[in-house]
Amino acid sequence: MDITAVTNATTAAPAAAAPSKISSDFDTFLRMLTVQMQNQDPLKPIDSADYAVQLATFSGVEQQVRTNQLLADMQGKFQQLGMAEMASWIGKEARSSAQVRYEGSPVTLSPNPAVGANRAVLAVRDAQGNLVAREEIPVSKAPYIWLGAGADGAPLPPGNYKIMLESMNGEQLIDARPVEHYARVIEAKGGGTTGTRLVLQGGIEVLASDVTALREPQS
Repeated sequence: MDITAVTNATTAAPAAAAPSKISSDFDTFLRMLTVQMQNQDPLKPIDSADYAVQLATFSGVEQQVRTNQLLADMQGKFQQLGMAEMASWIGKEARSSAQVRYEGSPVTLSPNPAVGANRAVLAVRDAQGNLVAREEIPVSKAPYIWLGAGADGAPLPPGNYKIMLESMNGEQLIDARPVEHYARVIEAKGGGTTGTRLVLQGGIEVLASDVTALREPQS
């Protein structure tokens, strides 16, 4: 029985033996080591240095498990701190490039035309990806009030829309990107390794790290 067998027998235990239990299995490891000594070949006894290596290996695994558990605990605490900070965002309006929720009221967009553009066009698509409107707007970074008009000028039905800002030079498209806009934050929730996620009006979710500005609700 070599070190590989002992290590595998210890770490490849049944699924019920969670990683957090490995550090409490030192007695089991010692019993296995005793069995190994009792069943060794009398003509080829295991060198004492091999036992030392096995003990050191198990100790290293145990320390790694403790380190992983400590890091997991720290991550959980950091997430709790982040959630507490995000609580102050609830009810405010966050600016991001997430989908736009249109419910019949104007929506404030924050266009950012590309350098060299002499035309800027909003391309509006519905939840199914259908192009429902194209609207030329001023080539400016100033806020733009989108009224939610469709291709025929009539208001679009309530729903979520993806609005792209197409930067044009004449008839040539030089850049296209989702336009940023403001939407009210209604919930903040943990996102594991991806970070805190904000839920906007209409159930649209966006990473808190993708929010570029925050403001008080506008009347």
